[in-house]
Amino acid sequence: MSEALAITATRPSTRDEEWRYADADYLASADPARLTQWLEHAVAPGETERGFAVIEADSKSAGFVDRLRVHVGKGGRYEHFVINAGGPYARCELDVTLEEGAHFELGGVTLGGGEVRQEIVTRVIHAAPQCTSNQVVRAVQWGRSTGNFLGRVEIPKDSQKVEAAQNFRAILLEAGASANAKPELEIFADDVKAAHGAAIGALDEQAGFYMASRGIAPEAARKLLVRAFIADAFVAISDDELREDMLDQALHFLEGVEL
Repeated sequence: MSEALAITATRPSTRDEEWRYADADYLASADPARLTQWLEHAVAPGETERGFAVIEADSKSAGFVDRLRVHVGKGGRYEHFVINAGGPYARCELDVTLEEGAHFELGGVTLGGGEVRQEIVTRVIHAAPQCTSNQVVRAVQWGRSTGNFLGRVEIPKDSQKVEAAQNFRAILLEAGASANAKPELEIFADDVKAAHGAAIGALDEQAGFYMASRGIAPEAARKLLVRAFIADAFVAISDDELREDMLDQALHFLEGVEL
């Protein structure tokens, strides 16, 4: 992985759309270099690469911002799976450019309680025909925490036969928790398939009642529902062992939480 860092001169603030749900106090006080630099990576044509990230809370730091810019060559594939359990403020940001026939797959989860604010932010540029992307993000929040997903998809005029999908869902375990979704599609081509969906709510009571009617204790039923909910983000991991490991790591952050 190459590590060329691009730094802009302007400090971001919540007046900027892509930072609208961020922690304003952190943005005002943080080192501008941490907010504006990118880690650069290129996936060679025809190659497949996969990245993993687990962000944990750090009581010694006011915030954490991780920004990765990826260029996927013709026919290449890049998969990125992230668990954002950081705080007090934690942001995972990806800027992806796809060449002809390339694919980007994202599976992300935010998990937080207390007063933490967690974000997964993406910008995917379908720069050539027949490239595809799929993004699945899940949020589980409790206390007074916030989970955010901002996803921007850009399809220029000459990028025909492109397919792009985004799906965000959030479970709020307590009344004080919140989630924000800002899906954005900018499409100038005619022959494309692009869709996004978002849903925010509590645990599915009807599913819980159904499981209870089959003899499953309420607490066990809720744990199973949350497990299945989080697992959606990791379905695209083809390696069974890696998929289960990511799910186990995510569930670890729910230990001791009243579901």
